[in-house]
This record gives sequence, structure tokens and C-alpha cells, in this order.
Amino acid sequence: MTAEWETGALVVDTERNRTGRVMGHEGPYVQLRPPDGGREWDADPARVRPAGEREQVRAV
Repeated sequence: MTAEWETGALVVDTERNRTGRVMGHEGPYVQLRPPDGGREWDADPARVRPAGEREQVRAV
């Protein structure tokens, strides 16, 4: 199951074990950026999940 992630949502790319903000969608991928800024990367939406409470706290 894949989800359509809302822009700005804080999520975890489980394939890379990285937390990121959803910046958009390109083709079959979700575009993520580190919460504190930096280079975007493409993630498989099937390997993305919402960030948990601890991950959200660490991200700010």
C-alpha cells in the first residue's frame, strides 16, 4: 500500500533510515528534504511512513 503524502509532512524513509519533509511528488517517487534543510532525495512511497513522536522532536 502506498500513501499520497501531504507536502510539508514529516516522514521517515525506511529504506535509508532518514527523516525528511515531503517537498512534492515526481513520477512514482516522493521528494524529501532533511528537516533542517539540505539536498532533496527521491523515496519510494511504499518505504515511507509518518515520523513518530521521538523522530519529530529530534527533527526540530
